[in-house]
Amino acid sequence: MSDGKTIAIIGAGPVGLAAAAHVLERGMSPVVLEAGPEAGHALRQWQHVQLFSPWEYNIDKAAARLLASTGWNSPDPQSYPTGGELLDRYLTPLATKTPLRDAVRTSSRVSAISRVGFDKAKTKGREQAPFEIRYQNGKGPEVLRADAVIDISGTWFSPNPAGGNGLPAIGEPERADHIAYGMPDVRGAGRSRYAGKTVAVLGAGHSAVGTLIDLVRLADEAPGTQAVWLLRGADPAKAFGGGRNDKLAARGELGTVFAALVTSGKIEVETEFGVTHLSASEGRLKISAGSCCGARSVVVDELIVSTGFRPDFSFLSELRLRLDPAIEAPVALAPLIDPNEHSCGTVRPHGARELSHDEPGFYLAGMKSYGRAPTFLMMTGYEQVRSIAADIAGDKAAAERVELVLPETGVCTRVGVESAGPAGCCGGPAKDEASACCAADETARKAGASGCGCS
Repeated sequence: MSDGKTIAIIGAGPVGLAAAAHVLERGMSPVVLEAGPEAGHALRQWQHVQLFSPWEYNIDKAAARLLASTGWNSPDPQSYPTGGELLDRYLTPLATKTPLRDAVRTSSRVSAISRVGFDKAKTKGREQAPFEIRYQNGKGPEVLRADAVIDISGTWFSPNPAGGNGLPAIGEPERADHIAYGMPDVRGAGRSRYAGKTVAVLGAGHSAVGTLIDLVRLADEAPGTQAVWLLRGADPAKAFGGGRNDKLAARGELGTVFAALVTSGKIEVETEFGVTHLSASEGRLKISAGSCCGARSVVVDELIVSTGFRPDFSFLSELRLRLDPAIEAPVALAPLIDPNEHSCGTVRPHGARELSHDEPGFYLAGMKSYGRAPTFLMMTGYEQVRSIAADIAGDKAAAERVELVLPETGVCTRVGVESAGPAGCCGGPAKDEASACCAADETARKAGASGCGCS
């Protein structure tokens, strides 16, 4: 059933290239359309960040099989890569040194998708019509026809605004020169912008936590740097995570380090601060919470908005999507990932069945499939595309089968791609009956050493 099928994959990030590898293994032809100039363009925006999951959870199995034929050496499965290392040691070789190099089309931004000869309203014969994907590259408009489409374009370039009601704060577009989104490299590429400045960070997830930690480190190097944490909620402790209970050790340690910095007073904290207005104040930025009259406010030099991301469906308007009205994820997936009910530690593996729509042959996968839910893990994306490739190839048994065992995790509240790296415990989690907080510490103590300084 898979012979001759062309599968369009939107996005050449880690999950997009994994999808291409699985499609190739199934005897089909992947075409990967990447808006950026290189594979992993979104990942390059946060390559300074250290992942809180080790290499063993960041390499797709089909991709690894492709790489093995090139003489590629797999990294130490227990070490923690940065985004840059993930690019250099995995993603770039996968995109340039394997057969996928002939499948990836860079600088190719998708502008619209439909069915050949069918608008959204027309039904009879629709399922048999190929997809028409329109995209822009340096040569002008292009058209690709495909038997199936997997949209793995992510959400990095559509961040949530500063306003707590889902809308931009009043004055936010006008103050764009003082605002960054996501997780800028405050100690590297953005150092000149943030060193010696008062910088507010809005958000309570791992992006915000990691950025605040980096700002404290920058303050040690550049006196006058001050980090201000703007928190919409009332309890800062909710951002501290699961600590020693988190089976992704680096994530737990991130929260522990952050809690210590907050407690020490190195980070100024403003709780219950729902941003409503942004305005100029003598060349600086005034951030206000509440009504214009009597609103609380802080004045800073720069604002970093780390409030998560949302999907862009603008180029899918002619396809029949079934999306949850709140989460904006496929309706079968939404209850499994609803952040009001789940953390990333309670989201189970899922596949083609949960990711399909009323448009046969079209699937959302990767971070975009989670809509506004911030609970995505890269390893879950790899399982998604393995199942989808099997489904498109007609192997329904493999599509239904679960081939991923996730690590049990403690508390987590945001997308799992960022961490400041190990700082307390020096190894993975200890056994339940252990007398130490991590495996390496327990081993050291049994050998008569003093351990690794875990708190």
